[in-house]
Amino acid sequence: MYNSALRQAVDRIIGRVQMPAQYLGGELNSVRKDRDQVRGRMVLAFPDTYGLGASQHGLQVLYSIMNADPQWACERAFCPWIDFENELRRDRLPLYGLESFDPLHTYDLVGFSLQYEVSYTNILTMLDLGGIPLYAKNRTMDHPLIIAGGPGAQNPEILAPFIDLFIVGDGEESLPWVMDRWMTAKEKGRSRLEAIAEIVGSTTWAYAPAFYEPEYHADGTLAAMNRTRSDVPREISTCQISCDFDAIPLPKKPIVSFVQTPHDRIAIEIMRGCPWQCRFCQSTVIKRPLRTRSVETIVQAALESYRNTGYQEISLLSLSTSDYPHFFELVNRMAEVFAPLGVSVSLPSLRVNEHFPQLPKLMKGVRKAGMTLAPEVARDDMREQIRKPIRNQDLFDGCRNAFAEGWQKVKLYFLAGLPGERRVDLEGIVDMADEIARIGKEVTGRFKDVTASVSNFVPKPHTPYQWNGMASREYLRDAGELMRRRVRHRTVKLKQHNIETSMLEGLLTRGDRRIAAVLEGAWRKGARLDGWGECFDPEKWWSTVRELNIDFDWYVHRHRPTSEVLPWDHINVKKGRAYLEKEQNRSLLQLEVMAKAT
Repeated sequence: MYNSALRQAVDRIIGRVQMPAQYLGGELNSVRKDRDQVRGRMVLAFPDTYGLGASQHGLQVLYSIMNADPQWACERAFCPWIDFENELRRDRLPLYGLESFDPLHTYDLVGFSLQYEVSYTNILTMLDLGGIPLYAKNRTMDHPLIIAGGPGAQNPEILAPFIDLFIVGDGEESLPWVMDRWMTAKEKGRSRLEAIAEIVGSTTWAYAPAFYEPEYHADGTLAAMNRTRSDVPREISTCQISCDFDAIPLPKKPIVSFVQTPHDRIAIEIMRGCPWQCRFCQSTVIKRPLRTRSVETIVQAALESYRNTGYQEISLLSLSTSDYPHFFELVNRMAEVFAPLGVSVSLPSLRVNEHFPQLPKLMKGVRKAGMTLAPEVARDDMREQIRKPIRNQDLFDGCRNAFAEGWQKVKLYFLAGLPGERRVDLEGIVDMADEIARIGKEVTGRFKDVTASVSNFVPKPHTPYQWNGMASREYLRDAGELMRRRVRHRTVKLKQHNIETSMLEGLLTRGDRRIAAVLEGAWRKGARLDGWGECFDPEKWWSTVRELNIDFDWYVHRHRPTSEVLPWDHINVKKGRAYLEKEQNRSLLQLEVMAKAT
């Protein structure tokens, strides 16, 4: 049940790497099962560092669900930091599951969580280190089934050569189903392709790229995505939990890491989906319909998790926590239960609405170090265009009350490069941050710390903006300089996301299957952990783009007509393409009105 030989080999090199505890497993509440006592074994593979992935809520949920079933053993693997990768390669040691230390290639199934496109090279690193052929076409039944899900599965084409099966939508019911079907096929002696075909032919939310062939027009645009066999679905729909959301168990014994992670706290998902329909937001589209848990389910899950971990903070998760329909009841109940225990509650996603100014006075049991808000833009007409109906006055009144109730700082999330953006929109970002800092001085006698974090907008698949081109490097660079020059108070910080990283995200988000060659080429040049500034080397990517004669602007900056077939059109979402096209046309009309008014 434990690969002691590999563990001993790892022990010999572990002293030469940073933070060795992240590679040794054995954490509180981790589950190790005897391989001879289960029907099948899988690894949840998070394609980034242990620090980012260990406390990721989705991984904890699926780990808990799979291990609750006695027929499955579910383990974890994370992308090693560069020093540990080098040590593994030098000693010819494989990447392994943390629970048993078995090499990745010995498991039945390996499932990747696609949270961020810039992490895609890490998938290739993990496959290669795990002894698994990079290309799906080179694998046999002796290799694990390689599946992937998460937001990145909404445009699966960039990873198509490397992934056997994509799961689109919720994983709580789909993952056990796929695991059962795969093991049944193995037990019956099916060939690999026939086993995968049987899986995708039995549902509508599993996509196997091997059975689809893209056809292109002479100008390079996609003509069609053709099936190579008739027993697989023509279009892929989204898997949605069939039972009541309250019935899906929350992880009551989350894994407690031996090393500090960015999210050292209990995480409870209180609501999935969002009642709003912002045009820039992919999550609100792909997580429909809106589903909620009851107050008592949330409180009891949090209480049991506290008893099993000892964490002193609980984070209530959703896309828009304050839109939870029983929000005030939940906040009061959490304070009633956890304040006597000395446990704080954090609300990482508050929406600015007409109720927001009253929230600080009601949130007595909530941690008050800082408040995080996402106004996205600073002017009302631009908010109407992106379809995020909030008011600046509600934001200012809420911050005023928050400072009076003891909050010390505010972090604001904005977007730069949105369709139709004007100079006044960029100036408004800084003006809003300055005004909140000034309100802090008015309330408490000193300017409060306000951080304006500006992301460079990437038009995402399955949003009304999917046809829009991304703003250029030059535009985003100039926008950042304009905003930085406008900052007036020293307590106001403006942080703009790295522009080259955003350009890479644009390519990997909006590309088609031909971009897979860029991904592999950059990886072979040494691209690793591209989401980390100290590791990211954009020239590895841009030189590969040039060598492969890829038209970067055509993929990233080109505005696409709504008549064009998009690389992800065969992946359907809740409201469908017609709804997105209607919203895009409405946006264009609003942009015309804004332009005339300027």
